[in-house]
Amino acid sequence: MPEPIEPDTKDWTWVLEQPCADCGFDPAAQPLAAVPGLIHDTAMVWSDVLRRPDVRDRPAPQVWSPLEYACHIRDVHRLFAERVELMLREDEPTFANWDQDETAVASAYGDQDPAEVDIDLIEAAGHVAGLYSTVTAETSGRVGFRSNGSAFTVETLGLYHLHDVVHHVHDVGA
Repeated sequence: MPEPIEPDTKDWTWVLEQPCADCGFDPAAQPLAAVPGLIHDTAMVWSDVLRRPDVRDRPAPQVWSPLEYACHIRDVHRLFAERVELMLREDEPTFANWDQDETAVASAYGDQDPAEVDIDLIEAAGHVAGLYSTVTAETSGRVGFRSNGSAFTVETLGLYHLHDVVHHVHDVGA
């Protein structure tokens, strides 16, 4: 059994204010209208990653394998789809807390079948990209709150989501 990963407790909302020095993501360069296409494009990159012969190998004991990152991204797409749907349906919802590290352990990310993860990731990406493509000028400013009180609009949630995906593509060197 691999070593447990040190939980990431950083508040990454700063990526909405400035470019990420690690992955190069610049929120100012990404309009919400581009999010569906970029989510699609990154899903295709993950598809390539999941075909690597070393997909299960961790580059270091405390760093997820490409498979574990792909499982995380699949679940991120699912989570953000739920959040976007909630924001479009309800006024100022508060999102349930999600512990990504607990999910990784409970779901045994490293033991999953890369081919199944690939299919599920593409389906989840397509679903959430479709939701973002329905957002209009009138609905892009709808607000939702993370459990820690951080406020997002549909637009900033989309950019925050996109950064997570792009950042982890960078993490696996794709």
